[in-house]
Amino acid sequence: MLNPNQEKAVKTVQGRLLVLAGAGSGKTKVIVHRIAHLIQNHGASPQSILGLTFTNKAAAEMRHRLEALIGPASRLATLSTFHSFCMQVLRKEITHLGYTREFSLYDEKDLQRVIGQLAREMLNHDGELPSLAPTMAALTDASNKGLSDEDAVKENQTWHDTFSKDLYVRLQATLRAYNAVSFDSLITLAIRLFEKHPAILERYQDRFRYLMIDEYQDTNQAQFRLAELLASKYQNLCVVGDDDQSIYGWRGAEVKNILQFKADNIVKLEQNYRSTPSILEAANAVIRNNKNRYEKKLWSDEKKTGLIEVFNAPTDQDEAQAVIARLLKLKETEGLKWRDMAILYRSNALSRSFEMALLQTSWQKEGRWVQGIPYEIFGGLEFSERSEIKDLLAYLRAIANPSDQEALLRIINVPRRGISDAFLDAITQQNRSSNVPLWKVLEEIAQGKTTYGNARAAGAVRSFVELLKTAQVRFSNDNLAESLTWFIEKIDYKKAIQEEVKSEKMREFKWENVQECVNSLAQYQEEMEKTGAGDEISLQHFISNTTLARQTIQTQSKHTNEDKVHLMTFHSAKGLEFPACFLVGLEDGILPHEKSMMQTGLEEERRLFYVGITRARKFLTLSMARSRMKMGKPHPTNPSRFLLEIPKELLKIVDHKVFG
Repeated sequence: MLNPNQEKAVKTVQGRLLVLAGAGSGKTKVIVHRIAHLIQNHGASPQSILGLTFTNKAAAEMRHRLEALIGPASRLATLSTFHSFCMQVLRKEITHLGYTREFSLYDEKDLQRVIGQLAREMLNHDGELPSLAPTMAALTDASNKGLSDEDAVKENQTWHDTFSKDLYVRLQATLRAYNAVSFDSLITLAIRLFEKHPAILERYQDRFRYLMIDEYQDTNQAQFRLAELLASKYQNLCVVGDDDQSIYGWRGAEVKNILQFKADNIVKLEQNYRSTPSILEAANAVIRNNKNRYEKKLWSDEKKTGLIEVFNAPTDQDEAQAVIARLLKLKETEGLKWRDMAILYRSNALSRSFEMALLQTSWQKEGRWVQGIPYEIFGGLEFSERSEIKDLLAYLRAIANPSDQEALLRIINVPRRGISDAFLDAITQQNRSSNVPLWKVLEEIAQGKTTYGNARAAGAVRSFVELLKTAQVRFSNDNLAESLTWFIEKIDYKKAIQEEVKSEKMREFKWENVQECVNSLAQYQEEMEKTGAGDEISLQHFISNTTLARQTIQTQSKHTNEDKVHLMTFHSAKGLEFPACFLVGLEDGILPHEKSMMQTGLEEERRLFYVGITRARKFLTLSMARSRMKMGKPHPTNPSRFLLEIPKELLKIVDHKVFG
C-alpha cells in the first residue's frame, strides 16, 4: 500500500518532478513503484527507463524490488550508479574521444602513482615529494565540476593553482597515452562525449525517455550536467532526495542542485515509517534552524514513544563506560541483539575509547561469563586492497590492455623473474623521455632490438611479453575463470606466495584469497548469463565492474548479519537504521566540527546531526564528556550547540551512572 503522497509521486509521470523524501519515508518504494507504473499503466518500454543512484547496493536493491513487482521485464530497465552508467556509455562510444574500447579504469592509488611521477618530472625532483594531497584535491574538484583541461583551474591565481592546472592537462594526456581513464573522470568524459557529439547524445535521449535520480541532494556539478543533458529533449526527469540529508559537501556535492531544481511538480514525503514520534520531533526541531531548506515535518502513525536520554560524563573514558553499560542494559531488559545497537560519532578518532571499553567489558553469554563485547567498525582492508588480489587484477588489466603502464609496472617482476630495479628504471626513463608506451619498449626488447646492457633481464622481458600475449589469446577464447586458473598455474603464483610469506597461516589466507578471485570471475560470468547479458562477457567488462565496485561510495558492511555492535561515523551511517543508537562526543568543536564549519558551513554540520538522530528506530541516547583528552592532556569541553535546539520536554537528562 502507498500513502496518498507516495501515490501522487508514483502517478506523476510526465515532466520534471521533485520528490522531497524525508528520512524513513519509503523513497525506494516510491521509485520502484513509479517505474512499475510507467511500464504497466503507461506503456513505457522498460528499456526507455534509466534510474541512477550512488551505490551498487542501492542499485541492486532497486533491481531486486522492481523484479518482485513486475517480473523478468525489470531486467530490461537500466538501474545503476552514475559511474556504472557512464562506463557502459564509454565502452561503446569512447573511440570518439581518442581512446580504444579496451581502456583501463584507474582507481585512486593508480592515479596517485601517475601524478607522483608527473610531479617529479615537472619539478625536476627525484627525491621524496611533499604531500600531494592539496593537488589531488584540486584535480578531484575539477572532475567533480566536469571541467575541461582549459577550465581546470582559474587563471592568475596562486602558484599551486597554476601547477595543478598544468598537472591536470599533463595527466589527461598521459592517461590517453596509457589508454586509461580515472574513476573520477568517467562522468566528465561522458559529458564531453555528449557535448561534442550531439548525434550520440540524441541517441541516448531517444532511448532513455524517462530518467530518475535517487539521492539527488548528493549530486555534484558534473552529475547535475549529465542529468540535464540526458533529460533536455523530453524533460521527463524525476529526482528524489532530501535537502536535509545533504552531508557530502566536502566531496563536491552541491545542495543547491536540489534546492534550485526547476520542477513542474513537487511532492513531499513526510510520513516516517522508522522512528518513534519523540525522535522525529527532536529531528524536526533541530533541522528547522537551517534557513536554506524546503519546509518539511516528519511524522509517524506510531503511538508508543519514549524520551531521548542525555548524559554528560566527566571524561571521555567515563562516557565510553556509560554507553557500554547502557548497551548491556538494553540487551538484558529489551532483548536487543548486539547488532541492533550502533555507536555513532563525528570522527573516526573518537572510536578508540569505545573500542577499549567494549574489549574490557565482561558479560554473560549462555550462562557463562565472557570478556569482550563483539563489535565491528565499518571499514578495514577490503578484499581488492590485499596485495595478492592487486597482483592478479594488475595481470588481468595488463592482459586486457597492455598500454596500462601502472599495471605493467606492478607485475613485471611478480613473481620474481630477474628484472632488476636498475633495468626497470632504465626502460621507464626511455619510455618517458621518448614518449613511447612502456609496452612498446618491452616489445622492442622481446624482439631483440635492444638489451639495455643486460641480456638476462632482456630474456626475462621476452618471456614476460610472450606470457601476456599467450594469455590474451586464452582469455579471449576460453572461459574466464578457467583461464585465470591456468594463468595462476602458469606463473606458479602459489610457489611465489610460499617463498614470500613466512607464516603458514598467512600463506593459507593469501591462497584462499587467490581462489576467491577465481570464484569472483566465475560468479561474474554466471550473473551475466543469468541476466541475459552473456554476449557482453569479457575480461575488460569484469575489470571495469571490479574497479567500480571498489570505488563507488558504499557504507555496507561485509558482516551485517553477525551479532556485533556497530561503530561508525555519522557519514557512514547514512542510509542505515538501528533499533538503538548512541550519538557520542556531542561537543562544540566536534559537532559542529570546527574545521568542517569553515569548509562546508554550519548548516551541513546540523544536517549531519539530523542524519544521526534519524538512524534510531526506538532508543536514542545522546552523550558528551566535560573533559576530553587531546595530545595526552585533558581539555575542558562545551556541549554541542545543537543539543540546545531539542525541546527539553523530549529529553530525559540523567547522570552518566544512572540508567534504566
